[in-house]
Amino acid sequence: MPVQSKNARHYPTPRCRILRLATAAMALAGALLAMPALAAGFPDHPIKLVVPFPPGGPTDLVSRVIARRMSEDLGQQVVVDNRPGANGNIGGEMVAKAPADGYTVLYNTSSIALSPALYKKLSYDALRDFAPVAMTAMVPLVLEVNAQVPANNVAEFIAWLKANPGKMTYGSAGNGNVTHLAAFLFLQANGLNAVHAPYKGSAPALTDLAGGQVQFMTDTINSSLPFIRDKRMKALAVTSSTRSSQLPDVPTVAETVMPGFEVGAWQGMLVPAKTPPEIVRKLNAAALRALAAPEVRASLAAQGAEPRGSSPEAYGKYLAQEIDRWRKVVKDSGVTLD
Repeated sequence: MPVQSKNARHYPTPRCRILRLATAAMALAGALLAMPALAAGFPDHPIKLVVPFPPGGPTDLVSRVIARRMSEDLGQQVVVDNRPGANGNIGGEMVAKAPADGYTVLYNTSSIALSPALYKKLSYDALRDFAPVAMTAMVPLVLEVNAQVPANNVAEFIAWLKANPGKMTYGSAGNGNVTHLAAFLFLQANGLNAVHAPYKGSAPALTDLAGGQVQFMTDTINSSLPFIRDKRMKALAVTSSTRSSQLPDVPTVAETVMPGFEVGAWQGMLVPAKTPPEIVRKLNAAALRALAAPEVRASLAAQGAEPRGSSPEAYGKYLAQEIDRWRKVVKDSGVTLD
């Protein structure tokens, strides 16, 4: 019998290759057959709705209203899981790496469209690593000034800033936050110059605005309403395309000096990429039914949020457009968070 070298290479026989190909084909077929079965039984246990912001904040409050109604619709609990930090990126990374089975959903805000421009090194790609489910709500921003500012409308405000270039200060919820970039965009479009004062959240910024330490701000309506109603600050305009039901007498920026202008803190739902389309459709349908429910619409309106709703495809297109839009604004502002 011939002696075989220890270094001799073993080549599979044709029969072995056929067996391996057959095994691989059977595994693939099994996976393809399992996908419809998985979707048909979805959901059979609770769904985790990851909110990448602290409990009690405006995003958290809206998400809980929607999650409660979706739980009733799906027959399984949709449990809110707060994972705050890094402008929403901690929660985003968690969902991007989760199993693509529909049981981990990201409740995202417009921060996800800002992060690609603000952070040079992100652990996920908002378009590649997620599948869109639905746009859920829009929280308009309000352009507001301290009660002592001698301006009662947008035209007077612009004239006042032009008469005091670089002398006035505006607050925000932080560098690169939508409350910062919306004000920057407004100033840039109107040839205005003011000093930016970033805070660690809206609450301290609003307190200083009411106290006169800063002169103006663009902040979410739900955070600002108590100050406006107490007449500690004046609302000059809202940044949504239509007037807010919470401030019906306050015009939009678009109907005053900037036709077509619209900026808001929008919200939506995403799941990990490669989640079966049937599961995405089930989640989308449940979200749309929740947003159509009268009690949900009333609750969102009370918080200054406007229910939206969309198809997965429409939300994906909107997200891509917003990423492109804010990339230019962030570049012009010179802000980076790395």
